[in-house]
Order: sequence, then structure tokens, then C-alpha cells
Amino acid sequence: MSFQAQEPTWEALAAYDGEEALAVFDKEQPDLVLLDIMMPEMSGFDVLKELRRFSDVPVIMLTAKEDEIDKVTGLNLGADDYITKPFGHLELLARVKAVLRRAQGMPLTHELPFTSGDIHIDFERRQVSVEGQPVSLTGTEYRLLYHLVRNAGQVLTHETLLARVWGREYTDEIDYLKVYISRLRNKLEKDPHGPQHVLTEYGVGYWFRKS
Repeated sequence: MSFQAQEPTWEALAAYDGEEALAVFDKEQPDLVLLDIMMPEMSGFDVLKELRRFSDVPVIMLTAKEDEIDKVTGLNLGADDYITKPFGHLELLARVKAVLRRAQGMPLTHELPFTSGDIHIDFERRQVSVEGQPVSLTGTEYRLLYHLVRNAGQVLTHETLLARVWGREYTDEIDYLKVYISRLRNKLEKDPHGPQHVLTEYGVGYWFRKS
């Protein structure tokens, strides 16, 4: 895997098990982690849980099974993408580049700030706050929120959001969208189970209600 991920401008590091992976991460602080679910000592899920305690580094989960529960579990724990083995070199590179691109979030813009209730977004600084308190969003979370608020009041279909945030090759990955909508609600809404801002149009998509 270390060899397969090599690109001229990348340095790839390998770890045998979960404990070693965490040690390598602490020392090297990589820009992205490829994490196998099945590893000695600690499962990939356990490593991901530990990583998410202190880092928002992009993580791609590797699995040998086309198991929906594994995919959803990984995404819920904070994975950014997953890939099923066996996979080709070009597919891996494409996934890595796509995740790194999304992790950068949206470029800084000169748009006016956006306020809706207790949610405030400063587009120039790419900062989000709720009730005056800063909220930390990953690059992908910010991209999703950006597209929702720039189209406030308008329903965006699942396919539209997936294409704009993840890319056209992801338009069938509804689970990705559901998980990230849940993450946004947990960070932005007073009651994530009774959201007032990030709303569902059942069977169609999602929309942002400006108050």
C-alpha cells in the first residue's frame, strides 16, 4: 500500500497495526490516512475513533467487504471516504486526490457574511459560529454547508449536493450525504433531531431555512 500510493510529490508511510499507526501519526502528522478496517490489535474503526478525538485529518477506510454497515459505521465515526478491495492504482489515486481536494473546503471569497438565527458564517475567513461560539467544520462539512446556505430556501436534490460537494462520480452515494447532514445538524442545531435550519425534503434532498 505504501508503494502503491506513491506520487512524485507525496511521501507515503506504512504501519503494521493500529498502535503503530497512531504512533506514526503523532510523529509525522500526515495530510491523509488510509486505514484498513481489519488490522492486528486494534480495528480500523478503533483507530478512527482515537484519531477523531484530536484530529480532523482526512481518512479513507479500506474494506474487503461490500458491506453497507461497514461503510455507514466508518462514515459515522468520521471517515471521509471508503474504498473496497481489491482496487486499482488509478482508482486509489483518484480517491486520495478527491478527498484531499474536499478537505481544503471552499476557497476564501469576498461574499458578505451570512446570518440565520444564531448561525453566522464569515465567508472571507471561512469561519462558522453558533451563538457567538466558533464551530469547527471539516472541509467537506463546510462545502456542504456553503452550498446549502448559498441556495437558502431552495431544495437541492441528493444528486446535486453529491456532485457539488463530492464530485459527479459520487452521485449514487446517498449514505455519504445522510451522514454529513447528520454531522452538520449535530454541530449547528440546538436539537439535531428537530432541526430548524438544515431540513429534509423527503425523497428529494435537503434545504436550508433562513430565519
